[in-house]
Amino acid sequence: MKVAVYTLGCKVNQYESQEMMSMLIKEGYTVTDSKNEADIYIINSCTVTAESSRKTRQAVRKFRTLHPESIIVLTGCYPQAFPEEAKLLNEADIILGNNTNINLGEHLSSFLKDKKAITDIVQHQRHDKYKGSAIDNFEGHTRAFIKIQDGCNRYCSYCTIPKARGFSRSRAVEDIQKEVCILASLGYKEIVFVGINLSSYGFDISKDITDALMTAENTEGIERIRLGSLEPDHITDEIIKKLSSITKFCPQFHLSLQSGCDRILKRMNRHYTAEEYYTLCKKLKATFPDISLTTDIIAGFPGETDEDFSETVEFAKKCGFMKVHVFPFSPREGTPAWNYDDKVPNSIKNQRCAILQDECDRIRKEFMDTYIGKTVSVLFETPKGHVQQGYTENYTPVSAISDTDLCGKIVPVRITEVNDNGCTGMIIAE
Repeated sequence: MKVAVYTLGCKVNQYESQEMMSMLIKEGYTVTDSKNEADIYIINSCTVTAESSRKTRQAVRKFRTLHPESIIVLTGCYPQAFPEEAKLLNEADIILGNNTNINLGEHLSSFLKDKKAITDIVQHQRHDKYKGSAIDNFEGHTRAFIKIQDGCNRYCSYCTIPKARGFSRSRAVEDIQKEVCILASLGYKEIVFVGINLSSYGFDISKDITDALMTAENTEGIERIRLGSLEPDHITDEIIKKLSSITKFCPQFHLSLQSGCDRILKRMNRHYTAEEYYTLCKKLKATFPDISLTTDIIAGFPGETDEDFSETVEFAKKCGFMKVHVFPFSPREGTPAWNYDDKVPNSIKNQRCAILQDECDRIRKEFMDTYIGKTVSVLFETPKGHVQQGYTENYTPVSAISDTDLCGKIVPVRITEVNDNGCTGMIIAE
């Protein structure tokens, strides 16, 4: 039987989609693209914002309409966080949380046998251990993601992720090592370590994030090691020193900011001040040559005044981010911020997002302009016609013209100009 997976959300969700595909292939299923005709469609959902939940519900209904005879499976963060809402989606034949999607094969067999709808959502428990099955490929990606951590204990006042993902738990180093070796044997040159609160990796197993990275550092064939999103207060001087000794480590840090205003950071229940964040940025820039910093910022958090917003804009300028993901505040039921009375009107939130994004785009161009005339190493992805597209070690996007398919290869490129999409250049050698 043919199965297709449609993934919404973060890199962890992308990894878990691959995890489910690898598991089903071992059970005899054939995987196809979600745009193709399939017997089973799996929607791996996101619920980080209200819009994410809306897109999830829309996807379930869309696949049911387009494929009325197929089996529709809903899994991921949305049913885990909002099980009662998910159960109302009678277009889905099987509904699983992200705590039970490991049972997918068993539930598919059961449904194929008796055609009875299945709901299997189990609440996360404090003493849960990391669970999951290893992947044996990362279909459609040049860089392979490896999930090493799940859950979050931070409880930011706006975030529903602890409800969707449970408490922080770490994957055993031995399991990570095995998966790194498998992916290296398949020709992947870059590994991206991901998690829900990635920088808390190891807190529960007497390890730290560098123990996971060393599995790739010591694996032949892996040339680059990259980290997903990090919490800034977890990046200690000791961690910085250890990271600086890892020769394959890519000097790109995605440090979640959310606001550059201390008053708003406190109200968000973030665990640092703007000055502490900036001090970390300076330490990282002093330690890692050719570093890039990226981040997320929420505009229009309840109670955010014009002055608070201006502080955030000025702070973003000071940090000099290579890229910023700007989001309007999205209230999530069950979080403290859901009940805050001093909400910012949508029109003002959207206006602030536009102002901040314009400023961050200007900062981004200034950052990339410094590369004109320099030669950089680029890991290329699937080409679009004659245009080869890829990323440098610090995740600067680069395009170049070549008739040769360079997908999966690391090639030197001399940067000649900068446009809205990134840098363009000339390939020095193929």
